Amino acid sequence: MAAPTTANVPPHPPMQTRPDAIPGATDRPGRWIDWWEPENPEFWRAGGRRVARRNLVLSVFAEFLGFCVWAVWSIVVPQLPAAGFTFTTDQMFWLIAVPSLVGATLRIPYTLAVPVFGGRNWTMVSAALLLVPTTALAVVVQRPETPFGLMLCVAALAGFGGGNFASSMANISFFFPEREKGAALGWNAAGGNLGTAAVQLVVPLVIATGAGIALERAGLVFVPFIVLAVFLAWRFMDNLSVAKADPRSFVVAVREPHTWVISFLYIGTFGSFIGFSGAFPTLLAGQFPEVSLSLAFLGALVGSVARPLGGILADRVGGAVVTVVCYAVMIAGAVGAISALGSHSFGLFFASFLVLFVATGVGNGSVYRMIPAAFRVAGAGRDAAATAKAAAGCIGIAGAVGAFGGFLIPRGFAMSTSATGSLVPALWVFVVAYVLMAVVTWAVYARRGSVMRAARV
Repeated sequence: MAAPTTANVPPHPPMQTRPDAIPGATDRPGRWIDWWEPENPEFWRAGGRRVARRNLVLSVFAEFLGFCVWAVWSIVVPQLPAAGFTFTTDQMFWLIAVPSLVGATLRIPYTLAVPVFGGRNWTMVSAALLLVPTTALAVVVQRPETPFGLMLCVAALAGFGGGNFASSMANISFFFPEREKGAALGWNAAGGNLGTAAVQLVVPLVIATGAGIALERAGLVFVPFIVLAVFLAWRFMDNLSVAKADPRSFVVAVREPHTWVISFLYIGTFGSFIGFSGAFPTLLAGQFPEVSLSLAFLGALVGSVARPLGGILADRVGGAVVTVVCYAVMIAGAVGAISALGSHSFGLFFASFLVLFVATGVGNGSVYRMIPAAFRVAGAGRDAAATAKAAAGCIGIAGAVGAFGGFLIPRGFAMSTSATGSLVPALWVFVVAYVLMAVVTWAVYARRGSVMRAARV
């Protein structure tokens, strides 16, 4: 997410062009607000808070739908055999993984789109784009003869939903003052992440019919909500002309080693959350076919709800300490899943993955909290504006790099299954990765006597 700035535009005479116009703000057609000073207490009380919260609520709704579309193939894929498709296990994991690959790639351009087109305008566009993957899905899942290549292209379109997170976070960051920005972004992120759980809960219910499944409903069910999101953004959201993003923040961040260390750590937390969320229904269907897929949504749900807890704990004891503990818990969860596969214990397997999801959710919040603290320490003695710019660029880069974990984990399961017929080798690889990430976190940010530890990064 590029560095937001708010310019001080000289006051203009009030232009009450609509009932909710802010006193003293220049309000042009197209719902452009030219004067926005959230750090000004009088401005904030006079209507700024109300406008910001309205935009936040509608942003959360649009981002929630984005995550639903991004994750829809996670619950569609295990249903494909019942719909007459005969894809191999490797092909099915490709269909799960490719939306994450596309979504991760789109995150930085989606971030930069907000200041170019306006937050309201881009929310309308990005929400409307969700109609493409949903309607395309509805068409192809009705044709079991669809070639795998075409099916993979349609699954890739779901990556549009992954880009929505970045643009939504960038947009909302411009609306709120620094003292409320963390809470606003936390609600925005959690609300979006819940879309993964929602799609895994709703789709199995809506596709069920008396004689089998109507898999096309997995896409069509979201169409009216997407249209509603576009309408609400058009009618009630706002563009801020004073919101600027500096692409140079990414250039500054690229040169800072902490950007790449934190991006690596975020693959382990957010990447694991997205990757496990995508693969979990297929893992359940493959390992425990006797169990209903309706339980799969609980993993993404507990992971989403746990995310704010990571930020809260990090504020109290430091993000690095919380992150190390999260990796330790993730190691325990993965080892538990390995043990469950050996004994074919559904209870242990399910519980182990819930532990994994909670730890990844908490870790998402703690790693994000580490970014401004680490850059503040690393930039001591340097220009504060440059340090803030580098931290903002790191947030955008880490968010994009971390999302690639959503591609790596399903592909890891696919290669493990194809080579050995078991998920166990992939899980051991994940254990080794989490050990390495915990060691890196401790060595760079949590080692006793270090400057980073003293600053409670």
